[in-house]
Amino acid sequence: MKLFDVLVAFAGLSLLLLAGITLRRKLRWLRQLGIPEALVAGLIGLLIGPFSPWPIFPESVYAVWAQTPGVLISLVFATLFLGQRLPSPQKLWQRAAGQTAFGMTLGFGQYLVGGVLVWLVLQPLFGTNPLMACLIEVGFEGGHGTAAGMGDTFAELGLVSGEALGLAMATMGVVSAVLIGSTLVVIGRGRQWLGQRNGSATSATLLQRAAHSDPMSAEVKLAREEAAGLAGGSPVAPVTIDALTVNLALAGGAIGLGVLFKEGLLQLGGALGGEATAALLDAIPVFPLAMLGGLVVQLVLQWRRHQDLASPVVQASVGSLAMDLLITAAMASLNLPMLEENWLPFLLLALAGLAWNVSVFVLLGRLVFRDHWFERAIADFGQGTGVTATGLLLLRMADPRGSSRAMEGFSFKQLVFEPFLGGGLVTALAPIALVSWGLPLFNGVALLLTVAAISFGLWIGRQPDLQ
Repeated sequence: MKLFDVLVAFAGLSLLLLAGITLRRKLRWLRQLGIPEALVAGLIGLLIGPFSPWPIFPESVYAVWAQTPGVLISLVFATLFLGQRLPSPQKLWQRAAGQTAFGMTLGFGQYLVGGVLVWLVLQPLFGTNPLMACLIEVGFEGGHGTAAGMGDTFAELGLVSGEALGLAMATMGVVSAVLIGSTLVVIGRGRQWLGQRNGSATSATLLQRAAHSDPMSAEVKLAREEAAGLAGGSPVAPVTIDALTVNLALAGGAIGLGVLFKEGLLQLGGALGGEATAALLDAIPVFPLAMLGGLVVQLVLQWRRHQDLASPVVQASVGSLAMDLLITAAMASLNLPMLEENWLPFLLLALAGLAWNVSVFVLLGRLVFRDHWFERAIADFGQGTGVTATGLLLLRMADPRGSSRAMEGFSFKQLVFEPFLGGGLVTALAPIALVSWGLPLFNGVALLLTVAAISFGLWIGRQPDLQ
């Protein structure tokens, strides 16, 4: 691979992104569906990609596209905690407990539904690879970035088509989340579910809580101050190099820590379990460990009182750029022939995952959340089926004036939820656990975790101080 091929590859991705932005602006229905520009760009790229009838780039350029997602996903996850003012554990518990329990019920249940379906139906009838039991959570909770990042792990464990199937599942999840979620909002508005307060959470109680709450005003203020500094106002702290350079260096340091964490795991696994354990641990991707690296860097910055070096504005921009390029490259290099071989098991898994998410929303939403249950649950449904932006889109549809506290709980939930599911440690380790344990034991553990998440959510629903 030559440097010229890399330059041509990223020039091609840039042109695809410009085409996606232009097309989304021209077509109103794409905006109404909330389809991201990067996904539009990736679908355009499919028309000129390596498996299309009209490939226009040499194979060396497509090889760069195929390897790009595995690199950029580590950068995306490394930026998640950098620049964030980490709240106290007590504040996290109060603001995020209900949303976290609901999200974990969706996530662990997706493993359970996928595992049972593969074990009892798909494997006996079609000889389906057991690893396909992980696809619902990877595609729905994780999204395109996680699906692309998990491609190497699936391939090393024996599911070569895992990345292509995960990307297809993520695409179906985004579209289904908007269509089904919008329908649920219309139904909820007709049945007057929106704005409901359940149980003993009276208006006076809610007003009292609101008076004593601090809805992330400190974080918003910090972001605005730093944005003003980047725009030419007074910076938070004087630096001698560009803020983007500093923040890229911090993100790179987080990725470096992630690589060191993985090397440590490999050495520990080899010492305790031999070469077989080390080979299995080698399938763990770097990106969740890079996220832990970002958390460590942020904690060190706060400890040393240098948290102003990590800008939430710049880190969000870096992560957004990496994600846009990642999605475009992953979709444009999607291996369509591999999808053709597994289309029926894939479709059944997708339908089962959608049925689970809708059932959890309808049956558990009002039991877990004591006030504004619909708004809180629809945000998690959108994220657990599509992406975080989908959840925010559905929340805005259900609560256009922001009269509920769903946005606050949804935001704090990410700090607790993301390190584990939706691309976190559980997502990374689940395929390895499945190969090690086998489907029966894997399904048993998924059942226990799902029941525990449901029980936790029902308990929270009876605690008015956690709403």
